Amino acid sequence: MPALYIMIPAALLIVAICIFIFFWAVDSGQYDDLDSPAHSILFDDQDPQHTAAVEEARNQHGESASDTDSKSPPHA
Repeated sequence: MPALYIMIPAALLIVAICIFIFFWAVDSGQYDDLDSPAHSILFDDQDPQHTAAVEEARNQHGESASDTDSKSPPHA
């Protein structure tokens, strides 16, 4: 019986903390948009390193073979 005097207030404290965390998450916008993150995984982002390598390959394509042998290959 004496254990209930400690366990009941501790359980109420834990519930109060959980309710506070839930309302904090709602107020900070954690649950505003639940669909967009699930769909955004399906679309690739534009990689700036990739576009730089493509542009470098285009520039080297117009040069002669002796010029391209002395340069390092483009980094992807």
